[in-house]
Formats: sequence, structure tokens, C-alpha cells
Amino acid sequence: MESKRFRMIDEGFICAVCGADIPSLGRTARDHCPACLCSLHVDINPGDRACDCHGILSPVGIKNGKKGIQIVYKCQKCGMSKVNIMADDDNYDFILRLSQNG
Repeated sequence: MESKRFRMIDEGFICAVCGADIPSLGRTARDHCPACLCSLHVDINPGDRACDCHGILSPVGIKNGKKGIQIVYKCQKCGMSKVNIMADDDNYDFILRLSQNG
């Protein structure tokens, strides 16, 4: 069941950072590039597309959360920090490098 604060949007996109053509995830919302792990700061609540910032969310570390490994992000434009759950097809070598940051 989806929370009222979560809007399910699972769509493909072209990564604004590395240019990779990213397909939809197929089982939950795709919220970051699996190649470079970057995202865009477009949501206030997951999937709402209500944030006007549109800065690049850069991965800065990882942490273990209740739902598994989470990527820690910092927006390059406004400085906001947030976390996203790691996807099965994420660049695991990059995840391992990020684990050394924390």
C-alpha cells in the first residue's frame, strides 16, 4: 500500500549527469540513475514533482536503513540532504566506494 506522501512514478529518463538512457525499474519508482547514482531534486515528497529546485542530487555516502542500503544525497544547488533506497541494478562498484565515505 502506498503512503499518501508517496506517489508511484516509474518512468525511464535520460540521466542529466552522465547521459545514460535509463529504463523504468518495473516494480517501484525509479528515482536515480543506476550508472552514476545521481538524481534530480524534483520532489518534496517521493513522486510529487513539487520541488522547484531541480538541482543535481549527488551521492555522498551510504547507510543501512530499515529497508536496506540507502544512498545519501546532497543537492548541489540548495544543499538539502536526503536518502534513496539502493536499486538492484545500481553500480555496485560505486556503492562500495561510497561506503568508504561514511
